Amino acid sequence: MADNVSILDKPVTGVAAPSRLRRILSARETGVFIALVLMCIVLAIARPNAFPRAQNFLNIGRQVSLVGIMAIGMTFVIISGEIDLSIGSTYALAGLSTGLLLTEGWSLLPALAAGLGIGSAVGFINGFLSTYGKLPSFITTLGMMSVARGAALLLTNGEPVTVREQFGVQPVALEQFKFIGQGQLFGVVPMQLVFFIIVVLLGWLLLGRTVFGFKIYAVGGSPKAARASGIQVARVKIWAFVMMGFLSGLSGILVLAFLLSGQAGQTGMGLELDVIAAVIVGGAALSGGEGSILGTILGVFIIGVLRNGLVLLNISPFWQTTIIGLVIILAVGIDKWTRARRTR
Repeated sequence: MADNVSILDKPVTGVAAPSRLRRILSARETGVFIALVLMCIVLAIARPNAFPRAQNFLNIGRQVSLVGIMAIGMTFVIISGEIDLSIGSTYALAGLSTGLLLTEGWSLLPALAAGLGIGSAVGFINGFLSTYGKLPSFITTLGMMSVARGAALLLTNGEPVTVREQFGVQPVALEQFKFIGQGQLFGVVPMQLVFFIIVVLLGWLLLGRTVFGFKIYAVGGSPKAARASGIQVARVKIWAFVMMGFLSGLSGILVLAFLLSGQAGQTGMGLELDVIAAVIVGGAALSGGEGSILGTILGVFIIGVLRNGLVLLNISPFWQTTIIGLVIILAVGIDKWTRARRTR
């Protein structure tokens, strides 16, 4: 380890510089970054009066924040070799539960804690059934997608949840709730984007700078080898799912704080598509063991800029969904082809 540190600390000279440059250019994140830059250039040329404006970039930042927050959690789940299809329903259940508690006269912090706790509980159930229950996470979370959606419908009786004073919300709690969803830091940066940045930093530290992050990669790369090394595979995966549920709940709360109204039958529908797409486009392998927070951020912005550009180009919403699906297929295809070439 000491030798590795000393090498990294030495100035880049001679052979080291081309070698490091080759590593950077061959990294999957580099290709995603180049694709993002090219996409921005094309949209700036196509819509010079709309796309390359500071306000539009802030709008993109706000729009991708909720998907981005969940994508950070999904990065941990996918790297560990699992998948979570229930995030859209968890997003709705946690957010609407928080809204209901506020309309019952609860203050903000207890209502937030309850909503985040519900999201974490859903994640724990997913993780427990996928590990100790020996069920494939695809099946577990597919079932939980319906269970959580049904629970949200039962709680709300299928009616909209509106967070307003006339519905019983305390005035102070309402103002605080509105600020976390609609407020702006320093009067410029949307609070949703602030939460996204905080989650990104914490996710980066956890995945790249802690023992837990090492265990996530080890478990996803080879569960048998991880067990032989003394890693408790089931516990690591459960924590990944709990994190996913927590972040889904956080995003659901933030969207309700922004809109101040939501309906269980519509909130979060199909959201898992964008989240999984962002992580896969960012370079995470569905087989586990590969991925990064940086790649996920780039994938999130690829999806966000693509959606923003399609709107600016007046493309039909139906085509938008189709194009996002094609992007997923293309990204997975490129990943598979690149992986196959590396193993030859």
